[in-house]
Amino acid sequence: MDPTLLARIQFGANISFHILFPTITIALGWVLLYFKLRFNASGDTRWMDAYRFFVKVFALSFALGVVSGITMSFQFGTNWPGFMERVGNIAGPLLAYEVLTAFFLEATFLGIMLFGFRKVPNWVHTGATVLVAFGTTMSAFWILVLNSWMHTPAGFELRDGVAHATDWWAIVFNPSMPYRLAHMLLASGLTCAFLVAGLSAYRWLRRDRGPDVMAAMRTGVALAALLIPVQIVVGDLHGLNTLEHQPAKVAAMEGNWETRSHVPLLLFAVPDAGQRRNTFEIGVPSGASMILKHSPAGVVPGLNDFVAADGTVNHPPVAPVFFAFRIMVGIGVLMLAVSWIAAWRLRRKGDIAAPLAVVLVAMTFSGWVATLAGWYVTEIGRQPWLVTGVLTTAQAASQVPAAMIGTTLAMYLALYAVLIAAYVSVLFHLAGKGIPQAAPVPATPAPALALATTVAT
Repeated sequence: MDPTLLARIQFGANISFHILFPTITIALGWVLLYFKLRFNASGDTRWMDAYRFFVKVFALSFALGVVSGITMSFQFGTNWPGFMERVGNIAGPLLAYEVLTAFFLEATFLGIMLFGFRKVPNWVHTGATVLVAFGTTMSAFWILVLNSWMHTPAGFELRDGVAHATDWWAIVFNPSMPYRLAHMLLASGLTCAFLVAGLSAYRWLRRDRGPDVMAAMRTGVALAALLIPVQIVVGDLHGLNTLEHQPAKVAAMEGNWETRSHVPLLLFAVPDAGQRRNTFEIGVPSGASMILKHSPAGVVPGLNDFVAADGTVNHPPVAPVFFAFRIMVGIGVLMLAVSWIAAWRLRRKGDIAAPLAVVLVAMTFSGWVATLAGWYVTEIGRQPWLVTGVLTTAQAASQVPAAMIGTTLAMYLALYAVLIAAYVSVLFHLAGKGIPQAAPVPATPAPALALATTVAT
């Protein structure tokens, strides 16, 4: 195989594994803070019991995220030296900010969260939870700033082919950053919500129906029910922003080959890149035009606009983007239905039915599927560019032989398969054990403003 393609697959495998864990920890830090503040305000031990269970999930997820992130960063030097050579003046500082945020806030104060709730004052333990939650979000912020800049670069100039920053404000707040950041943070919230609800439902099915289990389940279901409509709106806004800045990606998402009006919303099709058309189309008439242009007569760009006169294709591979987009949307619709049904059942009956609990368990990691599908749409949809208009993937690739990349790729895939199986097994093992009841921890109720002032001091 082509070494560049193998390097892309290897990096894709690494980032696919890595992104699973920050997607959980970004939102789970805030859920843990919610549990802790509810405990502080009420003294009800069910909230502290829920905290004690899910802080273990957070710690395990954080550890795997850090390890896989380090492995991924090495590939910038081994497989993609052209990336740092051309845009390192911008990528380097942004990556450094992310590392400092992750290690100085998350890693430092996570120890207090795990082991300090009986060894330090309650306000210190709560403050550590605040800082870890803030650190996870800031870590995501800097990574998404860099990723968004690679899609919609701004605030720089090229000198001898090397990018130099001219306006850091424009770099950080590039055109796609607000939409990408909001979309990813909401995806993390939904991933965390279904993880919390799914593990709680598993405990419920195993007859562990204590007040902490029900409190966590209600929290996960309510969070999912609230966030999924917001995600649908933000996703639509993100799509419109992508249409403005990356029309080829949108054309691939829609499977639209010719620029035209009254473009159908394809529910299913099989894109044929050789014939440059679709087969087995099932669609809603004028649906894509309505969504993207808010008019059935709206003109949607076609993939054939991105083929040069010499036949060079300047748009992403269609099939992966087309199908990944539909998987993401399909999982989102399923999340909407399940979360609203579960929320209605918990509100109306005060408990959950066994079939619905089984569905929640089955959807424990549904956020992972939707996140990966969306990530593939985003990243494959950027091809052939690594940094849009600045650096192509081929220009950034190294000269490492294909055999060496293929060997390490096989090793990575085998290791990641073992680790992901172990991770899922440990989570359900923890859920099966539950949390031993402990003596109540003295609460120190404090107004939010006083708590924030204390942490800042």
